[in-house]
Amino acid sequence: MTDNLAPVTTRRELSAVLADAATADAYALDTEFHRERTYYPRLALVQIAWHDELAIIDPTAVPIAPLAELLGGGGLAVLHAAEQDLEVLCHECGTQPQRIFDTQIGAGFIGYSSPSLAALHDRLLGVELAKEARLSDWFQRPLPNHMLAYAAADVERLLEISGILQKELRARGRLEWAEEECSLLLKRAAAGRSPETAWRRIKEVRRMEGPAQAAAQAVARWREEQAAQRNQPVRHLLSDLGVAVVAQRMPRTLEQLRAIRGVEPRNLRKGADKELLAFLDEIRGADLAVEPTAAPPKLDPALKPAVSLIASWAAQRSAQADLDPALVATRSDIEALLRGDPDCRALKGWRADIIAAPVQQLLEGAAAVAFDEQGRLLLEERSGRPILLEGS
Repeated sequence: MTDNLAPVTTRRELSAVLADAATADAYALDTEFHRERTYYPRLALVQIAWHDELAIIDPTAVPIAPLAELLGGGGLAVLHAAEQDLEVLCHECGTQPQRIFDTQIGAGFIGYSSPSLAALHDRLLGVELAKEARLSDWFQRPLPNHMLAYAAADVERLLEISGILQKELRARGRLEWAEEECSLLLKRAAAGRSPETAWRRIKEVRRMEGPAQAAAQAVARWREEQAAQRNQPVRHLLSDLGVAVVAQRMPRTLEQLRAIRGVEPRNLRKGADKELLAFLDEIRGADLAVEPTAAPPKLDPALKPAVSLIASWAAQRSAQADLDPALVATRSDIEALLRGDPDCRALKGWRADIIAAPVQQLLEGAAAVAFDEQGRLLLEERSGRPILLEGS
């Protein structure tokens, strides 16, 4: 499959690749990109494998937009740890695959904990992947053969790995669970990053209240929009701390702005400082609405000790069931469940039976947590008979 690693660099070659790949029921897909200095990822390579064919497409030489036809077709796109690849594809092609199978997600349903692609090659195929090209400059041209081989290896056996995982998932009755998670991943990727919710990623802003938080939310939105327009990382434009302090101080002059903690010399260049001051003038004194806080309602103090206990039980329950604990329930999921949050993901789909139902029995007093003879936590039927301690 990897006898000829010459990249696809012409429209004719790309059309031929896409036409043939479109006939496959499933195709493997991966990308190489950089984003250290940009807001949007810069696409350097696209790798596709189907049937017994493999192609490495060079988007610096040929427009990649026609790939949208393959993505929008009926074939199943197989990727590994697909979140960032989906973001790249949405930006470059204006769309994403209609159906995906993420091998990292699939592996999580048979007991692997967020495995790397190299780990799956090793454990499922007994193949060792090269690692030396992982942090290379993918925009150098021409690409040396060892880098092309590294890129090809990311998709060369991915369909085989997918087949093994899907067979095992089907045998365990968990294929629908994995497909559900993959569909949720597609929805999150399609939603993308919203300037309106950018503030939720800033700890300092989430802790603020009242008018100061409303101003900080507006500044965070401005930063996100400006970073996208300028195609630079948001923190290069203004740090998270800078967003919060600028909103608190509301500077009027460049001198006042530059004196603010969190505003570094590298920030707000090429006129962005003046644009920020103009924006602050627009919102100064305005009746800004505070967006609903991302911070959840406080957990009942009486239930706080239960969080760690249930989280430990959930992790153990996951391991016993050959499930990645991160897939089943995070600590935040446990807290949301104990708060009675109706949007808690532990209440939905396959997780409801695995986590929510047993925890609900615990909260209702119908079950208790105990240690077994090996020191493992287990949920058991509650006897209702308290142990009388000396002196009580």
